[in-house]
Amino acid sequence: QVQLVESGGGLVQAGGSLRLSCTASGRTFNSYAMGWFRQVPGKEREFVAAMSWNGRDTYYADFVKGRFTISRDHAKNTVYLQMNSLKPEDTAVYLCAAAFFPFASITPAQAMDVQSYSYWGQGTQVTVSS
Repeated sequence: QVQLVESGGGLVQAGGSLRLSCTASGRTFNSYAMGWFRQVPGKEREFVAAMSWNGRDTYYADFVKGRFTISRDHAKNTVYLQMNSLKPEDTAVYLCAAAFFPFASITPAQAMDVQSYSYWGQGTQVTVSS
């Protein structure tokens, strides 16, 4: 069982930055690829970024490339999402998720598929004002 807790959301003006954190419980953090998704009311959950267990594979949605960066700290069991140059359309609840791919690479299709992820956090609200 893995529990995920996100933090770092808030209200920011367009062009600003936020860093989201997601801390995982348990001792098997290294076994999981980690992803960030976002969701707005009435829409499906949307892939944002993902990283394999060792950080060698990273994937981003086209709409965040060059603005967002995913990273992870194994010592802290934490994955981060650094978000720069935020836009009002980035407003959403951001959720982190864990996919069990122990010591293995993940493909882009796997990284972007909601069904790949077994565990989800509660989400943190990001609001970008214009």
